[in-house]
Amino acid sequence: MLDIAEELNRWVEQGRDFAVATVVAVGGSAPRRPGAALAVDADGEAVGSVSGGCVEGAVYELCRQALEDGESVLERFGYSDDDAFAVGLTCGGVIDILVTPVRAGDRTRPVIAAGLAAAASGGATALARIVTGPAHLVGRALLVRPNGSDETGSYRSASYDTGFRDGKAYDTGFDGGNAYDSGFRGDGADNSGFRGDGAANSGFRDGKAYGSGFRGDGADNSGFRGGKAYDTGSYEGGFGAHPELDRTVAAEAGAFLDAGRTGTLEIGEQGSRCGAPLTVLIESSVPPPRMIVFGAIDFASALVRVGKFLNYRVTVCDARPVFATAARFPQADEIVVEWPHRYLERTEVDARTVLCVLTHDAKFDVPLLRLALRLPVAYVGAMGSRRTHLDRNARLREVGVTDLELARLRSPIGLDLGARTPEETALSIAAEIVAARRGGSGVSLTGAHTPIHHDAASAPTGRIGSVA
Repeated sequence: MLDIAEELNRWVEQGRDFAVATVVAVGGSAPRRPGAALAVDADGEAVGSVSGGCVEGAVYELCRQALEDGESVLERFGYSDDDAFAVGLTCGGVIDILVTPVRAGDRTRPVIAAGLAAAASGGATALARIVTGPAHLVGRALLVRPNGSDETGSYRSASYDTGFRDGKAYDTGFDGGNAYDSGFRGDGADNSGFRGDGAANSGFRDGKAYGSGFRGDGADNSGFRGGKAYDTGSYEGGFGAHPELDRTVAAEAGAFLDAGRTGTLEIGEQGSRCGAPLTVLIESSVPPPRMIVFGAIDFASALVRVGKFLNYRVTVCDARPVFATAARFPQADEIVVEWPHRYLERTEVDARTVLCVLTHDAKFDVPLLRLALRLPVAYVGAMGSRRTHLDRNARLREVGVTDLELARLRSPIGLDLGARTPEETALSIAAEIVAARRGGSGVSLTGAHTPIHHDAASAPTGRIGSVA
């Protein structure tokens, strides 16, 4: 649903009632992934898509019905061998779709409205909804936002006072499992911090923070996920069942959000394995990933255009002001005139960031790649001939870059498409980035025996039919 947040947020602001159909789970070669949505308002206007056209008509009618009777429904669509003209997926896949009314006065509307507003404004948010389970819980919603002012989950690449990187905290006293003085403290407990010896006060134990460790507004049981503490008390809405259910789902939603992931969670009604089994759909909305292009050359101009097409937030960085100009890169979100490695030291990156080094000049490349290859980013590629590549590798080894770090470098950059023009080269780089992101091989699908979609499939589970 958050994939059409801008349109739905306008509907909320206009006071419209609507029903939204969301892909919950997929099996086989389904065209859309979990989280894809189609919404229909009371006047019959529709936005979004759940199947690329295969079952849109049937889902549209389900939305109209949900608006009339106020009930949610979980429906499964697949290909029918008995009747090729039946409503289903001609690709042979299977999808489960949850249809939920969002009407004035509904209990979940304020929570859903808050999630849509956050996603529409580009903020990071995770929306959890119960898909299957006891009738009184189905459709209930809970919204989680990141703690603190940094909503992107990113961090600076240099060592800062409270930087948590590679399993260690720098300058906060956490080193090798021991805390010193003010290590990892929340609200002022002295000389405790993150301790593995089970000490009280603010120790971090058994995946939970007690006392004053890792918490936002004083709630205990704060989950620690992906290098962050997610306060399990800082959520909006709730399921109205066992209090531990809300806390557990909030912590899990924080983990989904940190990874920018959408999918389902199986959990008990009491927040563990206890109680009736529940299926929870967690949708994450995060700001666009970053693409940083180093080297303001003509190939960079083409790569900026392709990067924007792939929904990256694109930065161009070059130390030469005569080349790094808005006139040369009108589609870039940001243009930085600075030595590349110095900019990378101070800017924020995360596990989705891609770094494309097009300078092919040792005085820029070596200090930049030495830093880049030690950051947990998604992709590092460098342009140059094979001779340039060998020379650059030798220079990098001289400054201490290990073979393991060099193995992360995509060089020469891009897939072998026989590209010559800037546009063709940009396409080959983008293709390699997509393949790295999705786990593709980069080989032709013709005659290959590899899957077309490499994303981990979320197989349809749970009961099918009316769930309101």
